[in-house]
Amino acid sequence: MIPAKAEEFPRAFALNWGARDAAGLAALLTEDADVLSLTSGWASGRSAIETLFADELAGAFSQSRLVTGKTNLRPLGPGAAVLHQRFVLSGIVDESGRDVGRIGAMLIAVLVAKAGGWRAISLQFAVVES
Repeated sequence: MIPAKAEEFPRAFALNWGARDAAGLAALLTEDADVLSLTSGWASGRSAIETLFADELAGAFSQSRLVTGKTNLRPLGPGAAVLHQRFVLSGIVDESGRDVGRIGAMLIAVLVAKAGGWRAISLQFAVVES
């Protein structure tokens, strides 16, 4: 589901994350988007982004859950906005499958209105202090 409104982007991201849907996460981005992930992975282009998310969701984040926190959406003009979305991420597992606790995370995305909805042209998902 591509969000019809910019303010729906965080929910769409969280739903796809919870479903472990790497293709769904990648679909939230433009074809030529860039992503910096929680593991410091970098990917350019939707196909590479899908692979990055698939690898992360199969590893440490295979049992993770996102809880939505504060949202700050700043319009840049017609059809463009910057999103800052806080999340709490829990259910992270180490190599032996043990829960390693929870972390604060910040999703920062430059969003643009495209045919069919709002997509990110640039997305950073980073660990922040809780």
